[in-house]
Amino acid sequence: MSNTSGNSLLALLTGALIGAGIGILYAPDKGTKTREKIKDGFQDAKDDLKTKLDEVSEQLKSKLNNSKDNLEDSFEEMVSNASHKTEDLILFLEQKLAELKEQNAKLQK
Repeated sequence: MSNTSGNSLLALLTGALIGAGIGILYAPDKGTKTREKIKDGFQDAKDDLKTKLDEVSEQLKSKLNNSKDNLEDSFEEMVSNASHKTEDLILFLEQKLAELKEQNAKLQK
């Protein structure tokens, strides 16, 4: 979840809580009922926030696992490419060494 949508969600929840609180405070109920409604409203908001937090947490875990898998695949590919390049370099150096030995043998005659 991006920072903007997180801020929007927080603003929405805050506005809903404030609106519900004001509505409950002006309702013609006893104080005990009003306090119970406020308590229930906060509990509902807390549960909603926990649910959203759990969803975001799961999304982040999923993205991190995917990133980890992609990184491992990239690393394995890089190691494989390096191995092939090393073999090519060894072959090239062996050919040059053979040429140098041949030139050296001609010079020693």
